[in-house]
Amino acid sequence: MRINKKLTKVIIFLIILVLIPASGIAKKKSKKTKPVYEFTIQKELKRTPVKSQGRTGTCWDFSAISYLESEVLRLGKEEIDLSEMFVVRHTYPYKAKSYIRLHGAANFGQGGQFHDVIDQIERHGIVPEEVYPGQNIAEKRHNHSEMVSILKGMLDGVLNRRGRRVTPRWLDAFEAVLDVYLGKSPETFTYKGKTYTPRSFVKDYLGLNMDDYIEVTSYTYYPFYSRCRLEVPDNWTFNSDYYNVPLDDLEKIVDEAIEKGFTVGWDADVSDKGFSPRGKEDIDVYDRPDYAIVPLKDWEDLTKAEKKEKFTKPVKEKEITQEIRQESFANFTTTDDHLMHIVGIAHDQTGAKFYLVKNSWGTDRLHKGYDYISRSYFRLHTINLLINKQALPTKLKEKLGL
Repeated sequence: MRINKKLTKVIIFLIILVLIPASGIAKKKSKKTKPVYEFTIQKELKRTPVKSQGRTGTCWDFSAISYLESEVLRLGKEEIDLSEMFVVRHTYPYKAKSYIRLHGAANFGQGGQFHDVIDQIERHGIVPEEVYPGQNIAEKRHNHSEMVSILKGMLDGVLNRRGRRVTPRWLDAFEAVLDVYLGKSPETFTYKGKTYTPRSFVKDYLGLNMDDYIEVTSYTYYPFYSRCRLEVPDNWTFNSDYYNVPLDDLEKIVDEAIEKGFTVGWDADVSDKGFSPRGKEDIDVYDRPDYAIVPLKDWEDLTKAEKKEKFTKPVKEKEITQEIRQESFANFTTTDDHLMHIVGIAHDQTGAKFYLVKNSWGTDRLHKGYDYISRSYFRLHTINLLINKQALPTKLKEKLGL
């Protein structure tokens, strides 16, 4: 009798072990639904693998480097992994000098613009990732939080010495901190059996000409088809060489560039709820969708029921005009948040156009590091583009005097 009771307990225990996981798995599977948006890629261009910028605000660098790596591929050369941190290492001293010269009345932070990468490569060149990984401390991924706090504290300390002159030694100390965290910049290096300087590597190996690249925007603050200054905080150099074009031309630039085989750098707002929309009510349904849309009705005006309904099928979107775009920028609905890399064009199941965008947030997302950006979202939230002048439509190039 005692044996039977023990056997009964063992059998019950085994049944529990088998049934509980099975029911849990079944429950998890039942929550998975067919994706709301199904994308078909119309055209995609060569690019290098997705990276992660880690805990840094260096999307401007990762996106521009990704863009230049695609340019190398477009020229028929083999894939190469270029060092983002080499550019970061050479950018910070310029930011620091600007901050000091303007007595702290300037933006000193981790952000930047596409031209910051172009400028530093022109001045200092570039190296492969294997030559300068920029991780001189025991971190599994890039993390600049501590480094930037120290750098900013140093600069503020220099400026707070009221009534005393500033010595030139602060910059030496600043550079030393960068070397501690990122590593010293190499003067020469060997790559595939040949020795280069960072500058000769650009010309002799990559074959890139930094004069080929321009930035394009679209705002009514300045006359169209002229150069202007993009008025965002991360334009810390106060660069006034952005080409200002009408919104329709901005869209046409990307479409024709992709058709010709040129990728495009994309600076945009990603704080809008239309960018990878998700919340408590839809998190089980969507599993982190990576797309961006602009529904006819603003997200803030949707009821909970309407939000759930919109998470079941592709939605109709607003037609974005130059006026709507301008208002969104003026009232800070559109802000300069994140820079990425447009590498193709796709359509959803209704035929609506989306841009295939390579991000720098790693690959642990639904589309493995890529986002699909709707035409409406592009027209509303694009801040500016990085483009090769050769990719511009002929008539537009003439209007811009290029």
